Amino acid sequence: MRQLRILEPATSGTDGGEGRSGGEHARRTGGASRGAPSPQDWPRHKPEWMRVRAPGGSNYRHLKDMMRGMGLHSVCEEAHCPNIGECWEKGTATFLILGDVCTRNCPYCAIGHGRPEDLDEDEPRRVAEAVEAMRLRHCVITSVDRDDLPDGGARIFAELIREIRHRLPTCSVEVLTPDFRGDEDAIRTVIEAKPAIFNHNMETVRRLHRMARPGGRYDRSLGVLAAARGMDDDVLIKTGIMLGLGEREDDILGFMDDALEAGIQILTVGQYLRPSTDHLPIDRYVTPEEFADWKRIGEEKGFLHVESGPLVRSSYHAREQVEDLRARAAGAS
Repeated sequence: MRQLRILEPATSGTDGGEGRSGGEHARRTGGASRGAPSPQDWPRHKPEWMRVRAPGGSNYRHLKDMMRGMGLHSVCEEAHCPNIGECWEKGTATFLILGDVCTRNCPYCAIGHGRPEDLDEDEPRRVAEAVEAMRLRHCVITSVDRDDLPDGGARIFAELIREIRHRLPTCSVEVLTPDFRGDEDAIRTVIEAKPAIFNHNMETVRRLHRMARPGGRYDRSLGVLAAARGMDDDVLIKTGIMLGLGEREDDILGFMDDALEAGIQILTVGQYLRPSTDHLPIDRYVTPEEFADWKRIGEEKGFLHVESGPLVRSSYHAREQVEDLRARAAGAS
């Protein structure tokens, strides 16, 4: 039996301030990068705002002990996710399905690439059983890219959503999917299972997309999100980007406009953190003040919610996002 894997996926970051003078913005951002930094310009140390307290709440310890007892493998722990204590304490966890070998090789990502194992047809039952045993309030289901499968793994996503809903109806389910190579039938398979949130991360701006995601396409990812948005008004559509790869202010503003045109409702923005020296270097660390600016700008532009901060990852405060937007929708009706 294959081990289950649980993780807190990376995503999101921001800089800039619309309406600020160029000089003021440059002072706050330290100057926006024009391209990939040279080695002598790489940041050497994490700033103070990137440091977090060690996890240790009662629910965190309970979930950790339960996962040990169930033989679950926590990528949250292996990856030293900065939000693990807060998320687990609130009853939120992220599961990686379809194996742990990706068919693509993105230079920002820590997940290994190569030839994946055969599909585990029992995975939906086992993951849903774990969600039920952990009594989660919100779970996020993500996966590696499986370009070797005709539907990219969409059927397994859908089966898992339905299994979780059957076992634990009070748990909201968010999916963080690959691009399914733009296959609308695969997207529809997932949407028809009715996740609370359909998320596909764009990861970075148009200008840097080919560098960061050589196996992906910027416009194809936008098309996935737009297609999902048009299939079910009850499913919230979400994406996220990382900052610190060399993006400029105009790149981020252009990305926001593209995302809104595609119908995206929720945006996460966080700091890119380099998994190892074999991965893309960090161009710079974005300040908390800049992240606050991007939250303000994004929501002024029209996103229903923007989660923006140095430690933000795509599933950060995910349950709160669902509850807040549902409450707002109910109040408006």
